[in-house]
Amino acid sequence: MILVDSSVWIDFFNGKESPEVSLLYNTLGKQEIITGDLIIIEVLQGFTNEKDFGIAKEVLESLPFFNLSNKELAVKSALNYRKLRKNGVTIRKTIDMVIATFCIEKGIKLLHNDRDFDQLEKNLGLDTLTPS
Repeated sequence: MILVDSSVWIDFFNGKESPEVSLLYNTLGKQEIITGDLIIIEVLQGFTNEKDFGIAKEVLESLPFFNLSNKELAVKSALNYRKLRKNGVTIRKTIDMVIATFCIEKGIKLLHNDRDFDQLEKNLGLDTLTPS
């Protein structure tokens, strides 16, 4: 099971070539790709064209869906953030902290193209799917 971060979906829907987008293409249909509420928000809010919005919405809604946070995960996300800050690491976006904590707690791999997740992999053991 793989959660694909908005950083990869945005490139995917914009037709941008990257190792992460290629990995997404190669993974579709071979492994279970999931999505979540925060990722759908981040991806869909950027569309200005209604047709493109509709296509992206349809694709994302076809995937297994998870709520990426609840009370327990919110507290764990805050604890993880505080742990990193004590070690001199600052994560720029709260949503990234929530996504990473969800993946860590559920044992789900993350496909991303965002440097904040590199720190979460290094310092918290986030399991990521990386292009070879």
